[in-house]
Amino acid sequence: MRDLIITQNITLDGVIDATDGWFAPADDSVDQSDLNEALLEQAARADAFLVGRVTFEDMRGYWPQQTNDTTGVTDYLNKVQKYVVSTTLQDPQWANTTVLSGDLKENITALKSQPGKDIVTTGSIRLTHALIEADLVDEFRLFVYPVVLGHGARLFDRHKTDLHLMETRRFTSGVTLLRYRVA
Repeated sequence: MRDLIITQNITLDGVIDATDGWFAPADDSVDQSDLNEALLEQAARADAFLVGRVTFEDMRGYWPQQTNDTTGVTDYLNKVQKYVVSTTLQDPQWANTTVLSGDLKENITALKSQPGKDIVTTGSIRLTHALIEADLVDEFRLFVYPVVLGHGARLFDRHKTDLHLMETRRFTSGVTLLRYRVA
């Protein structure tokens, strides 16, 4: 059985919504190579990427056109099997993409039962909330940024979830990785 992992960039006050612009460490001149290395570790553990339509379309409009990306994100996203939860998207127009349009719980349960590595979801606020509410999430990997926004969509806002801390890791930028397993 594969694990469904929610990986989110999150502020100290729990916001995952970048509507007002992306949040970043206060000092953007700090070396972030250790953070980038952790992201590559996460990617190596996964062979499936699950997103909602809006996040998918945003990513599809950006990542395939990147030619000077040294982080490895472009290569990963172009190669990984992508699953898009949508009732309206017909032609994904990005290689290795499957549209999931039926019942969410049935689709994700079937996907998790297939052999393979982790299934990772990032961004996709509505999808993330639906996955949490359907008790489909196995683990949360939260990259906590030292920023307080005071408003915006939060990761946990409607559903009680018991978690076990698996790992903490601090990066030179002040970002901290918190890994939690769902109890």
